[in-house]
Amino acid sequence: MAAGLEPMVITALIFGGCCTNVFALEALVKIEPKSGLVITFFQFIFVTCLAYSTQIQPGAPYTLAPPKVPFSRWAFIAFMFYAINMLNNWAFAYNISVPVHIILRSFGSVTTMIAGFLRGKRYSKLQVFSVVLLTIGVLASAWADSASKGKQMSVGSGASSSEFAQGLAILLVAQFASAYMGAYTEDTYSQFQASWKENLFYSHLFALPLFLPFAGFLRKQYRSLAETPHMDVEQYVLGVKQGRSTNSAATNEMFLAVLSLLGSMPQGILFLFTNAITQLVCISGVNLLSAKSSAVTVTIVLNIRKLVSFILSTIIFGHKLDTTMIIGSTLVFGSGALYGWETSWRMPRSVQAVGNGQLEGAEKDKKSR
Repeated sequence: MAAGLEPMVITALIFGGCCTNVFALEALVKIEPKSGLVITFFQFIFVTCLAYSTQIQPGAPYTLAPPKVPFSRWAFIAFMFYAINMLNNWAFAYNISVPVHIILRSFGSVTTMIAGFLRGKRYSKLQVFSVVLLTIGVLASAWADSASKGKQMSVGSGASSSEFAQGLAILLVAQFASAYMGAYTEDTYSQFQASWKENLFYSHLFALPLFLPFAGFLRKQYRSLAETPHMDVEQYVLGVKQGRSTNSAATNEMFLAVLSLLGSMPQGILFLFTNAITQLVCISGVNLLSAKSSAVTVTIVLNIRKLVSFILSTIIFGHKLDTTMIIGSTLVFGSGALYGWETSWRMPRSVQAVGNGQLEGAEKDKKSR
């Protein structure tokens, strides 16, 4: 891949795939709040199947290429990744609303920075300030959205106080686990020069056996989604038929075939597959970014993506962007730009300047001798 295209590809994968994924997730949660387990399982099985082709040996389609990272290390990352996904989706069973879900997950930048600090990493004052500012921005935006819907932040979407507290506790545990996994994965990339595709495959493959104890729950949740109403596509079919004169016959037939397929699927199953497909696109972008950036940089980018998902969801569902929402958006995008400038431009320039100064000093010493 050309170096100049990589940032564009990563941006398209993360913002396109992850935003669509959140939309499908919100639709699923509205249909069946307790479908978190089957959502997670479909994501893992779909990603494993698609990522398999990236790990086979050339000329031996059924043989996996030797991984650069020991299996034990991938197994630990897979367990952490599985646990984090399960916890995040499990929280919806406690009537945690999507806005509150986004709020709690926005603290990932703070927990990731704390984890990095405990592991010996140091951050500039501007980096710390931008992370704090970003978190405040996401909080303000989510609070404004909740207020516009007439909800109290303390009780999410109608949950009891104890239920809500359990949901918050689950999300907080997931955030601290995610922070540790981010730092651990960053060390793995640095130590073994691993490919992000290798991480994508093994972090999902090794997690699949962990779903076996929940087979009964998986069947129950899938049946619940399969019993949802089918998609209403009649108006779209009519629109395609009316546009026969402007579109080619092949185009019309393709649209009609797609609409027929969509109309034959229950809404729950359609959103389940959409969520799994977009999850692959999303984590491909995240893993590609992780292989080329620090854990904190990844968290900053994902927090900005969360705000974009938040605003798009608000617009799609007809909610108004009030003053607080606009201020929150400005804080998030501004802090993201500030962190990017500090990390990608100012700090490298400072290091380069120090290096050049040391080199000039060494040359002067040689001349003086």
